[in-house]
Amino acid sequence: MASPADNICFDLSNRVAIITGASKGIGESIARLLAAAGAKVVVSSRKQEAVDEVAGGIRAAGGQAAGVAAHVGDLAQVQTLVDRTLQLYGGADILVNNAATNPVFGPVTECDGNAFDKIMAVNVKAPFELAKLFYPVMKSRGGGSVINISSIGGVSPEPNLGIYSVSKAALISLTQVMAKEWGKDNIRVNAICPGLIQTKFSQALWQNEQILKQFLKATPLARMGQPDEIGALALFLASDFSSYCTGGVFMADGGLTV
Repeated sequence: MASPADNICFDLSNRVAIITGASKGIGESIARLLAAAGAKVVVSSRKQEAVDEVAGGIRAAGGQAAGVAAHVGDLAQVQTLVDRTLQLYGGADILVNNAATNPVFGPVTECDGNAFDKIMAVNVKAPFELAKLFYPVMKSRGGGSVINISSIGGVSPEPNLGIYSVSKAALISLTQVMAKEWGKDNIRVNAICPGLIQTKFSQALWQNEQILKQFLKATPLARMGQPDEIGALALFLASDFSSYCTGGVFMADGGLTV
């Protein structure tokens, strides 16, 4: 295996990356940065128009990308995403499970069974199914990197995000289980736990002046994070520079959990 020291950059040439929830925010940033490093990128989210726009922007910047619409909460669409990736690029080396949902903002007593099932289906079951389907593909190519986007809520439950936090804790555990089982196949599995990142997904938090003020006071860096700051960490975990990292839980929260 080539040493990371032999590289002069985060070179992902000849590698295929799939990013879910990639039409905006953190997912879009990851897609752009992996493509800029040379990866062939499959941009996936629920709406074809949205993923086509991101993929088109990547191609306009000189990268290689295709948009594949898929609702990862639907197992038939998960299978379609896998099949289309193999049709387009013949394999897969990097999987970023970024798609997530949280239909409830409030105490756990306000989360009914339907909302609970939806959260678990998208935030936990979908990463499980996608990683499991891509596992034999990565194994046949000599290894790969699975990156699960969890949350600081997966380490310490966040106020009004109880079941979401439960799902992200489960995703961390799933990450570590897969890392242990798949290390022998040179498939690395790591989790990123973002803090408050300025995206549409988290706007209920940062648009609330009181919540934002409390957050900034408790955060050593005293600011929100930006999507590219998570994208850069994903690029590291996708590349050979992280070749000895698996089962890791990488906090990117401005020091909030310190």
